[in-house]
Amino acid sequence: MPTDVLGMTNRFMRDPVRILVKNEEVTLEGIRQFFVQSDHEEWKLETLCDLYKTLAISQALIFCNSRRKVDDLTREMTNRDFTVSAMHGDMQQSEREMVMREFQTGSSRVLIATDLLARGIDVQQVSLVINYDLPVKRENYIHRIGRSGRFGRKGIAINFLTTNDMRLMKDIENFYHTVVEELPKNIAVNL
Repeated sequence: MPTDVLGMTNRFMRDPVRILVKNEEVTLEGIRQFFVQSDHEEWKLETLCDLYKTLAISQALIFCNSRRKVDDLTREMTNRDFTVSAMHGDMQQSEREMVMREFQTGSSRVLIATDLLARGIDVQQVSLVINYDLPVKRENYIHRIGRSGRFGRKGIAINFLTTNDMRLMKDIENFYHTVVEELPKNIAVNL
């Protein structure tokens, strides 16, 4: 938990029980992490469409950093005949609950979302998390990719990076003491 958030607990809680885990002990075990570098932001969409066609996905979460980008990506994918759902904080609660129910039951297999879903969602069938955008806060990285590999299952995380994102990716690797490899060309064979 970030230090500032941890400090806030003293103001709002009486005698809280704290279970603290050091950053290096936070586990990414069971989740294979990859990155795909694009020279331009606009190329991410083509990369996603290529991946979507290549991989056999039981269920996947795609994270974007803004509500607008969630809507734009959902529209673009739908226009290309991909079936996707979307969720973000500008949606009515009843609409978010319906989308979540569809995703949990498997009638929706790909969900594009903001960090609204980075924590607290446990859907066993999620095998792939795509960070279409790297999270603004590195602490959210583990919460996002941790949506795959739940309940002892294996998971895959693929991070879409522009040249500007490389420094942040290195920071995330250092923070979590992990290595994120470049996505191999024959990924379908390797999964």
